[in-house]
Amino acid sequence: MATLTRNDIEIATRAADHFTRLYYSTYDSPTRVNDLPNFYRPTSTVTWNGNPCEGSDGVKKVMEGMPSTKHEVQSFDCHPIPGSQPPSLLVTVSGNVVHGKGTAGNPVSTPSRSVDGQPRVFAQTFMLVPDPTAPPVKPGEVAKYYIGADAMRFVG
Repeated sequence: MATLTRNDIEIATRAADHFTRLYYSTYDSPTRVNDLPNFYRPTSTVTWNGNPCEGSDGVKKVMEGMPSTKHEVQSFDCHPIPGSQPPSLLVTVSGNVVHGKGTAGNPVSTPSRSVDGQPRVFAQTFMLVPDPTAPPVKPGEVAKYYIGADAMRFVG
């Protein structure tokens, strides 16, 4: 089994940081229905709060039925999985998300304890897989990845 070096960890962390920023800014964008599925492949597995869907088409369907979002990432961590070069990456993310226009966008009749428009705590785990169609990576560069598996869960 291959040993991970400090350099492997640093490159993986840069890749995870770049991925996290790009993924959630795309998720929160007005064009997400068409853009977010590009992070996935037809074979990607996705579980969104316990509901499975498959691949880029499944992600598109989920996005079509979801109100707008605003994510605030609190933390992320990345663990490179040895065995391939570049390695696959296990990325865990936690933070808050508001769906819709927030509490100010709710009708006056919305009960004060309603979850509609309230910030929700989420945890999301990604398995990022090196993209075999991307050009070869030079030493020190961050590889191109796609989401092979994605599991999101509300925790609060």
